[in-house]
Amino acid sequence: MDVQVWGPPRLSMRWWPVFRRNLLVWRKLALPSLVGNIAEPLMWLLAFGYGLGALVGQLQVEGRAVPYIVFLASGSICMSAMNAASFEALYSAFSRMHVQKTWDGIMNAPVRLDDVVLAEMLWAAFKSVFTVSAILLVMLALGISHSPKLLVAWAILACAGVTFSSIALIFNALARGYDFFTYYFTLLLTPMMFLSGVFFPRAQLPAPVRAVSEWLPLTNAVELVRPLFLDQWPQHPWRHAAVLAVTAVAAFWIALALTRRRFRG
Repeated sequence: MDVQVWGPPRLSMRWWPVFRRNLLVWRKLALPSLVGNIAEPLMWLLAFGYGLGALVGQLQVEGRAVPYIVFLASGSICMSAMNAASFEALYSAFSRMHVQKTWDGIMNAPVRLDDVVLAEMLWAAFKSVFTVSAILLVMLALGISHSPKLLVAWAILACAGVTFSSIALIFNALARGYDFFTYYFTLLLTPMMFLSGVFFPRAQLPAPVRAVSEWLPLTNAVELVRPLFLDQWPQHPWRHAAVLAVTAVAAFWIALALTRRRFRG
């Protein structure tokens, strides 16, 4: 194992100019970006929440009857955080790293690769927060939930953005072209969507599958956010938060090591 490649992150505040550079570029496209990011999750919510919800009615979640629209909304906003962070840390970051060679230009200044990777991770998390904030406002306008605990949910969604940004940067470091990201979405994100309790209670899953799903980051985000939509506090919050935190730290470290190896090659 190359000690330099897998060594601890060497970080400084020099990530901020890189983050600010991405912000200034994106600011010109903020409105189209907002529409693009929230259109799909809102269509899921309207089609399944109100359409399928009229047939399903209410679900029993831990002994409590929950309207399906609330059940779906609390899960789909976690899914939106995952997707927004992943798209930014994959397609946009790959363009800056490999296609446009923006990272090479930045590193001609006194900025380490470690700071660039940190900036990209935080930038993707910021885009995720931007997306879920807009979706939360729409949900409030629709009256899906008015719980004051949604402020806590917003903070959890920000943490989920960090986690999924870090995971996506692993695949960004391994990719040789945009087509590679199909594996990430098909083999990782899509199964996670259906195993994490977004669309139906995980109690419906076979016991072995349910045991595996306990450790998925999306599952733990949903388990934290859904009770807050119901104006309740989640059960076992520290366990779920620990899974998200450990996953984020481990994924960022792996992504950084693989990116260092790529730039050394």
